[in-house]
Amino acid sequence: MRIKQNVLWLTISYLILIVIAVVAIYPVLWIVLSSLRPGTALYSQHFFPKNATLIHYKELFTSKSFMYGTWYLNTLKIATLTMILSTFLETLGMYSLSRFRFKGRQTALTLMLVLGMFPSFMSLTAIYIILMQLNLLDTHTAIVLVYSCGAVLGGFIVKGFFDTIPRSLDEAARIDGASHMKVFTRIILPLSRPMLTYVALTSFVGPWMDFIFARLVLRTKEKWTVAVGMWDLVSRYQDSNFTLFAAGAVLIAIPITLLFFFLQKFLVQGLTSGANKG
Repeated sequence: MRIKQNVLWLTISYLILIVIAVVAIYPVLWIVLSSLRPGTALYSQHFFPKNATLIHYKELFTSKSFMYGTWYLNTLKIATLTMILSTFLETLGMYSLSRFRFKGRQTALTLMLVLGMFPSFMSLTAIYIILMQLNLLDTHTAIVLVYSCGAVLGGFIVKGFFDTIPRSLDEAARIDGASHMKVFTRIILPLSRPMLTYVALTSFVGPWMDFIFARLVLRTKEKWTVAVGMWDLVSRYQDSNFTLFAAGAVLIAIPITLLFFFLQKFLVQGLTSGANKG
């Protein structure tokens, strides 16, 4: 009887997983097939295109009505710079909060935790005014700073990972005459490879997919990111260029998919390690 119950629950679990997989995969497959469908219509009688074509991918980079190639490079530049700067700030800041004890440390952690509870778009007005007064509107520098500084507020997983590294390693290095920076660069960072991968990947994905802050800060068409440019494509042409929009969406997803595919081992390891209480 117990064996039958286990088989029943296992069958139900697999059925639920299959349903979840279908729900997750179907929209992605539909977008990919739509990008290969000739014409510009949103609706098609056939799920699989009869005459598949790559004309929409070619049009993205050859059409003079929009600047997909420029937007793509802008997004790549912003995401890469944000990844480097936010990883540096996040690891250095969380290392200080994890290893050192100083006045106001607990207050800073509590403040970061409280601020992290609020959606980031609540600060849109304040960020806009600050950037306008600093003459940083419509610059990639501004949006890199916004993304990088905002990422520090979500660094508790990094702190949790640093807490799991034995302090005896720091003490041994300090006895040998190592400075705090040398301990950080020679001991902590090599041991934090999975966490660094996790932080870098999440820092790259955020700017790559974000629309709200990019739309607020970037005003000139030549400086737009892909998300803003694709939104403009849909808002101007409505449904008439949906297949073109689908092709652009597929190209946006390729770098993120490849990064997750090749780095998923370090990503999972860093996420689970940082969730442990030190």
